[in-house]
Amino acid sequence: MQTRDLVLIGSGPAGLTAALYAARADLKPLLLGGFIAGGPSGGQLTTTTEVENFPGFPEGIQGPELVERMRRQAVRFGAEVRDQDVTKVDFSSRPFRLWTEEGEIQTRAVIVATGASAKLLGIEAEKRFWNRGISACATCDGALPLFRGKPLVVIGGGDTAMEEATFLTRFASSVTLVHRRDGFRASDIMLNRVRSHPKIVVKTPYVLEDTAGGKTLESVKLKNVATGAVEELTAAGLFMAIGHEPNTAVFKGQLALNNTGYVRTFDGLVRASVAGVFAAGDCADPRYRQAVTAAGTGCMAALEAQHWLEEQS
Repeated sequence: MQTRDLVLIGSGPAGLTAALYAARADLKPLLLGGFIAGGPSGGQLTTTTEVENFPGFPEGIQGPELVERMRRQAVRFGAEVRDQDVTKVDFSSRPFRLWTEEGEIQTRAVIVATGASAKLLGIEAEKRFWNRGISACATCDGALPLFRGKPLVVIGGGDTAMEEATFLTRFASSVTLVHRRDGFRASDIMLNRVRSHPKIVVKTPYVLEDTAGGKTLESVKLKNVATGAVEELTAAGLFMAIGHEPNTAVFKGQLALNNTGYVRTFDGLVRASVAGVFAAGDCADPRYRQAVTAAGTGCMAALEAQHWLEEQS
């Protein structure tokens, strides 16, 4: 069995940028694209529509098209891409061993770029209005024309929900923050900032009962869990801010993960807990979770992997 110099796991902006840099360094990388929650290869960008905050596209670009352009660019310089899921890894000795549905692959170095998945409520409305009023990223989508000057709703009770609600006030006519309990996980400073903002109304203890609209979201129904009362609010946007789940289950017991499952990196860079393994993108980033930051760490991971491989020669 031939041993590869470098295998990348994940085909979002982090993995594809790493593949581009590694291919240009003549490492002949193999990228295993995998799937995101049973969906298409390419990561969370493939589930978005308009992307307006990725540099170089002043008119915006569709998420799937951006991923496809990145992929073509990496392949052009010699990266091999296979849309296969990694089902098992063994980082206990070198060469490292990876398994997909097609069999075993051995490699000297690995870049983990498996991303993260937004936690959702699992309701039918999320399918009906996804990218047509429902989003899981205010930073990504809040400035879109669909939401500007409109009433918006944020669901969540942690710091992420507070940050998203505050961010959306730049564009929305009003923001309603909905949480199922009277207590919040958010820090006091973030919660106080939200409570004191003139554009934000906090509603507890409420849950989402229903949604309505035509081509796009137009209103939501909220249920008070204490009294059972239901009220309807006009809303052009519903932002789910209940957290993200890193796609790292396959690495448990193989790499150091933090208490929420993100890959731990060291030296302020992209080095994982095993020498020769590097992590890039949202699987190691619980804070920023942006396509451009993922691409940046993908570049870093490829350069670090290149230097590490040279040191081993």
